[in-house]
Amino acid sequence: MALGSAEMVDFGLGEYITQYPSERYPIYTRGNAGEVWPEVAYPLTITLTRIVGEEASALAAINAGVISRNDILEGPSCFGGVFAGYMYLNLSFGRMIAIRTPGTTIEKSDATYYGSEEQAPAYTPHKDDKNFLASIKLVRYGWKMLRTEEISCLPKDRQLVQEWQERLPTILKATDQELVSSLREIMQPAMELFTNHLDITGQAGGAVQLLSTICEERLNDRSLALTLLGNLGDVDSAVPSFALWELGQMVAKNPTLTTAFDQGTSGLEKRLRQLEDCQDFMSQFDLFLDQFGSRGPNEWETACETWGTEPESVLVLIDRMRFADSNKSPSVRAGKLSHNREQALSDARSRLKGLGLWLFNKSFHASVLFSQARERSKTTIIDLIHVARLISRELAQRTASQRENGELIDLWFVLETELDEYIKNPTEFNTKISDRKNVRNELSKRIPPFIFEGDLPDPSTWPLREEQDLKKYPTLRVGDILEGFGGCPGVAEGTARIVKDPTNPGTLGPGDILVAPLTDPSWTPLFVPAEAVVVDVGGQMSHAVIVSRELGMPCVVAVTDATQIIKDGSQIRVNGTSGEVTLLSKPQE
Repeated sequence: MALGSAEMVDFGLGEYITQYPSERYPIYTRGNAGEVWPEVAYPLTITLTRIVGEEASALAAINAGVISRNDILEGPSCFGGVFAGYMYLNLSFGRMIAIRTPGTTIEKSDATYYGSEEQAPAYTPHKDDKNFLASIKLVRYGWKMLRTEEISCLPKDRQLVQEWQERLPTILKATDQELVSSLREIMQPAMELFTNHLDITGQAGGAVQLLSTICEERLNDRSLALTLLGNLGDVDSAVPSFALWELGQMVAKNPTLTTAFDQGTSGLEKRLRQLEDCQDFMSQFDLFLDQFGSRGPNEWETACETWGTEPESVLVLIDRMRFADSNKSPSVRAGKLSHNREQALSDARSRLKGLGLWLFNKSFHASVLFSQARERSKTTIIDLIHVARLISRELAQRTASQRENGELIDLWFVLETELDEYIKNPTEFNTKISDRKNVRNELSKRIPPFIFEGDLPDPSTWPLREEQDLKKYPTLRVGDILEGFGGCPGVAEGTARIVKDPTNPGTLGPGDILVAPLTDPSWTPLFVPAEAVVVDVGGQMSHAVIVSRELGMPCVVAVTDATQIIKDGSQIRVNGTSGEVTLLSKPQE
């Protein structure tokens, strides 16, 4: 198999989609990738989008000047890839970029993008890592970044997506073959949007690293950058939380709505639509679905449900939101954080002069501009993916109806190269689909290595998820401290609530601290009723950090195995400045 290709390979469990790792860049990490693609990927999605990811990654890196085509002769696995169904990023490649980038280090790069340096193997120098010409080009690229006043591709990309959204009703009435053609056609604009997103993400990371370095070297406080980036405003991934807060308040203030929610969320949407007193709420709820229907768990995967395709999952979030105290309003929190930011900004500027002040102002402006743009460009891609999702679902419904006991999900177990044959005779794929389902189920039961170097360990050796709770983890004593990365400054104390699935938040409510394995946008609303957030993994550009900064709540990421070591019901202190989590008391047995 070619390194770049994604094909079905037998791991002893049966065949499933995978790639071969790069020899030149041998270290891979689930850091960041686990947020974007937390579950086992589906064969159709990977084979349909592989070239998109490859070309977009290459174009973004080449445009920045950090690499040439000679650096990626092995193909897309230089950037990352899917291995035994799980998505990984290439840590070695990221470290090479850090080596070539003046003013940064491998440690800072790992912390910013991956949050994995504590677990990763030590850096091994390679003769081709350093490249003077690439470093010069990166300086020029960084200079351009500092001088950027607006990002012109954003409105153009939004217009492109709107055109596809307007075409969607017509596409959904087309023939099966035309649906397949549309899925292939949409990959070209997807590549363009993903290229822009990666370009913006790189500049956002560079700007934040530069700002952090200035705070560390000129102001003797690297964590000051976290305060300076608090409540930037206009951050797309945080916006749903503000809308859900208002819906939660509508429930809390309306006795009829409260009674309906008290009866449980199962079948809640149907009950609400039948209640006359709930029509204002349902109108706002429908507006929320129209605006944010593309978001949800594993939203990059077209096979997965979103808030729009599974509205009940939104009601579950509102159910937790309705119990939050009024002082937990995202707007109130944001206002406090904005005040702190303005004070810190004024103080920093008063302590700097000349070139140092100029560089600080430019890096701060770039950090704000590109951080906001990163979330906006991601939202734009997610909206286009949702168009592809709806096209796929229409095709899936049609083909499933032609197979005995056919299911909607069956389509995603077909390779892109098999689509044409599949729509002609779906029943011929019965055995393939059944076998691939079984293998995916087996892989889903196992925990992939967070980092691997060289060959991927055989999946049959991966620990089973059901055995994870039986594994012996360090026993915390009162006063013990777990260390991670500070994501948003501030200190909070509360009851730890271990939540491993955003659709099942349990009893998480006011006064609690959310402890999660990872976070994607579907977790965002759960931040609002909580006092603070602790996450097993994540870098300083991770979703949890960005959203917590907007909502003004202490956050610590990369606290390894926090969801296993911290017991539900424990009293803990979260210091979002130092990155420390302290056990205050244990839950009563």
